[in-house]
Amino acid sequence: MSTLFTFKVNKLTLQADGMPEALRYIATPPQELYTVGAPLDELLARPRVAIVGSRKVSPYGREVTVRLARELAERGIVIISGLALGVDALAHQAALDAGGLTIAVLPGPLERIYPASHARLARQIVERGGALVTEYPAGTDTFRWNFIARNRLVSGLSQAVLITEAAEKSGSLHTARFALEQGRDVLAVPGSIFSPTSAGTNNLIKMGAAPVTSYTDVLHALGLEEQAAAARQPHGGTPEEQLLLGLLARGIRDGGTLQLESKLDITQFNQSLTMLELTGKIRSLGAGQWTIN
Repeated sequence: MSTLFTFKVNKLTLQADGMPEALRYIATPPQELYTVGAPLDELLARPRVAIVGSRKVSPYGREVTVRLARELAERGIVIISGLALGVDALAHQAALDAGGLTIAVLPGPLERIYPASHARLARQIVERGGALVTEYPAGTDTFRWNFIARNRLVSGLSQAVLITEAAEKSGSLHTARFALEQGRDVLAVPGSIFSPTSAGTNNLIKMGAAPVTSYTDVLHALGLEEQAAAARQPHGGTPEEQLLLGLLARGIRDGGTLQLESKLDITQFNQSLTMLELTGKIRSLGAGQWTIN
């Protein structure tokens, strides 16, 4: 059992106002969503791109994924992916390392993180201001078809889908198909014509996907210019500082609540808060209230 349930689980339904508009009108919209972390409406108000690709990633695919995810997250773009092995996990981790925000869409219930080896990554996503999302309630099993169904939510929550590396029959190509059906832009990173791990992305480009060789290509697809992209997210110098920045990004401003939610001892908390203020990453609003600069 994951320790994720120290966090509050939110339930959204298609019949209620809480379901994101981005998912209401896709083919086969989710009837329910279960989320942990920052409110989805806050994250979806920001520019966002899905980054997906092969589970078995080559050194080239690793470098490309990490660089693009980091550079986009540094510029305020929310990174969406599926927490899977390979490209997905690399994209989530690079976004966190850049001090950015990321959303992970799961193929099963929240209490059963899949793969289990990514439970720590899932917790970091929540602690640092992102969110976990699933359409599967607690206690349900995870079946093979859940993974394909999950991909329609990855593309549905995004404004564009970027495939950084994919073999000819990669499962990430399902996400590209869903994106086209949903009217989202499909972007792909070209690779060597001799590399089987780039056959899928090269084929997507031949079929009309926009080639991406720089993060600026993604900004262009999102309708953003470099100077118009959202301000960079501050990056903490220590895990404790990053944890506090994530809580502040979720809208928690009260110092007492910050210390309680962070679970840091009072010495660690005060040291981290002081360093964040001294380095200009946060500022005091008075009366024990804080905000990100």
